[in-house]
Amino acid sequence: MEEMDILEKTVSFVIPCYRSEHTLENVVAEIHGTMEKLGYGYEIILVNDCSPDATWEVIRRLCRKDGHIRGINFARNFGQHAALMAGLRQSVGEYVVCLDDDGQTPADEAGKLIGKLEEGYDAVYASYARKQHSLFRNLGSRVNERMTRIMLEKPKDLYISSYFAVCRFVVDDMIRYENSYPYVIGLVLRATRNIANVEVDHRERQEGSSGYTLKKLFGLWFNGFTAFSVKPLRIATCVGILSAAMGFVYGLYTIVKRLLNPQVPMGFSSTMAAIVFFGGMIMILLGMIGEYIGRIYISLNNSPQYVIRERINGEENEE
Repeated sequence: MEEMDILEKTVSFVIPCYRSEHTLENVVAEIHGTMEKLGYGYEIILVNDCSPDATWEVIRRLCRKDGHIRGINFARNFGQHAALMAGLRQSVGEYVVCLDDDGQTPADEAGKLIGKLEEGYDAVYASYARKQHSLFRNLGSRVNERMTRIMLEKPKDLYISSYFAVCRFVVDDMIRYENSYPYVIGLVLRATRNIANVEVDHRERQEGSSGYTLKKLFGLWFNGFTAFSVKPLRIATCVGILSAAMGFVYGLYTIVKRLLNPQVPMGFSSTMAAIVFFGGMIMILLGMIGEYIGRIYISLNNSPQYVIRERINGEENEE
């Protein structure tokens, strides 16, 4: 009976692709081998995020050979999270597994994530005993971890990674989000808190380096805590109240000091320091408010999450 249930279920693999012309075929082959052992029906959705190398040609070739694979080609680079959203919208599986295109996230351990979903969890994230990333990427991961915990109220013991699996109803809720700034972690946490971790191996990168620059990581963090949380505005309010209180106390101190000792000169440097401090705080707070207003404006203009140039179904059926 359990074997019949497995055969009736489909797993969708969603893979954002960027500079992966030399690694993508190995990842796909590993998925094929894993699914043959597990016995699930499956599909593989490869989303080319306007990669400058021959990644799209590799995807074309894979689609010609295998009916399990579908390809999506973006008109320009929209980022990993937009690519994930495009793949999620094309997926049909009861379970959806998202992983990287560079082979660092082991496709042959997808059964561990799917097994946790079978136990009743709504989402499962892979965790790693030791990550094979650079010092820069590991630092970025720690900052992202702290940010999601504070801004998105992520449980402290939950580890978030780019290798995860979710149930169909979670995907259906995620794809309702159509604004210009998708943040997949926030969408998962918005849909459910019934989330588990499962430990897998993290491999060394086969070639190349991470596509996440400091600019992209900063943009991702900023997107995360402005897209799904008003806490930055509340923090800004608290900082404003604290700054005003400090200014009031300092003003009282200056007046009392002057009354007790009229000979005390009023310091120009301290006055300028106070002006610069409070002026800077005001500009930061206005910038934060402006960021929210700007995002509202862009969303009202229906700026797209992504633009698809071309789709390819298995065996080269193009739309």
